Amino acid sequence: MGRKSSSTGTPATAALAAAGVPFVLHPYAHDPSAASYGTEAAEALGIAPEKVFKTLMVEVEGRLAVGLVPVSGNLDLKALAAALGAKKASMADPAAAERRTGYVLGGISPLGQRQSSPTVVDSSALELGTMLVSGGKRGLDVELAPADLIRLTSAVTAAIGTRTL
Repeated sequence: MGRKSSSTGTPATAALAAAGVPFVLHPYAHDPSAASYGTEAAEALGIAPEKVFKTLMVEVEGRLAVGLVPVSGNLDLKALAAALGAKKASMADPAAAERRTGYVLGGISPLGQRQSSPTVVDSSALELGTMLVSGGKRGLDVELAPADLIRLTSAVTAAIGTRTL
C-alpha cells in the first residue's frame, strides 16, 4: 500500500506517504462527459457510493471550507455551516476553489491542498472501515481509514450529507 509513481503522484498522495498513512490508489478511466465526478468514480470502480466521498468547497462567512459527503447524496449547506459555528454556507466559486486547493474541479482532494481549509466530514464515514476520496486528479481516488483522513485534515464530523440514491 502507498506506492507512489510519477503517473499517479499528486500532492494528496505525497501528503499520505509523508504522514506514513496506509492507503490504496484506485485509478479509473475518467470520462470528460460524466455528469458527476463522484458517481462516475463509484461506478467505474464498482464500489458502493456510500463509501466514495466527494470533496466540495464551500464559502462560510467569507472564508472557504471543505465538506465531504458520500456521492450517494448531497451536501446540506446549513448543517455544514452549523458544524463550523456559522449560520449559512454557499458553494464556493469554482475558480476560487481551484486557486485555494491547487486542484482542478473533479480532482479536488481534501488532502495536500495548497492552503488548507476548515474541513467537515459527514459522520456516516465513521461507520466505514475505509472510505475513498479524490486522489488529487480526475480519474484517481485514494482509499484510507476515515480516522486517518479526519486526523490529517483536522476535520470535524457532523451529519452534513443528505441521501439521494
